[in-house]
Amino acid sequence: MTNVSTLDLFWWVVLPYVAMTVFVVGHIWRWGYDRFGWDCYSTNLLERRLLKWGAPMFHYGAFAAIIGHVMGLLIPISVTRAIGIPEGVYRWFSAAGGALAAIVVIVGIAVLATRRTLVPRVRATTAAIDWVALILLLAIVLTGVIPTIFWNLLGPGYNYRLTVAPWFRGLFTGAPEVRAMTTAPYIYQLHATAAWAIWAVWPFSRLVHAWSFPLWYLWRPYQVYRSRGDILPPEPGTTGRRWRKIGAPE
Repeated sequence: MTNVSTLDLFWWVVLPYVAMTVFVVGHIWRWGYDRFGWDCYSTNLLERRLLKWGAPMFHYGAFAAIIGHVMGLLIPISVTRAIGIPEGVYRWFSAAGGALAAIVVIVGIAVLATRRTLVPRVRATTAAIDWVALILLLAIVLTGVIPTIFWNLLGPGYNYRLTVAPWFRGLFTGAPEVRAMTTAPYIYQLHATAAWAIWAVWPFSRLVHAWSFPLWYLWRPYQVYRSRGDILPPEPGTTGRRWRKIGAPE
């Protein structure tokens, strides 16, 4: 780590590990002491029209963006080269897919933020930590979509897999390449900083509901539903009970 300042070590080594520690310990604490609050506090009954558009767009777009980050940060460039994927093709494909996912997420966040701001009943259920998480999510998306569209898709391109990706993978192997991260453009550094901030906030916000995905639905037995149908009285002269006037003889 030659030519690396103390501030760089603190920013790109200490803070990420602190954020990861808070992420893990915070979830354990939340599950142990606030298990009944482990929810997204659904406001579906308070407002549905905006929610039915904003929530799916945000969730599907975020899921696609996460898959793109996993592929871009955790798969080394040597792997894609070994299987014969040219760097230009990879960059265009990842930039186009990332831009589409980011736009969907931005629209979803805008709809959800508008809903929480303009619908009084929904605004009343919004805590301060929810606004912090929403602002951080928007910062992550904007700092990610700007270089993706204007740098990698429409511009000359920047190979973040040579700087940001080695630093990120190094955090999990105990050898983060701080020097590589300090040479990355500032927009990528802001993107990474916002990401670590949301990791630290995550356990204390409604984002914890992401871990409550009902995976058991994939292997649970089928639920059989039977229609009750119309219950009609038997015809006169048949066995069984039949409708009669109250007080009339059997």
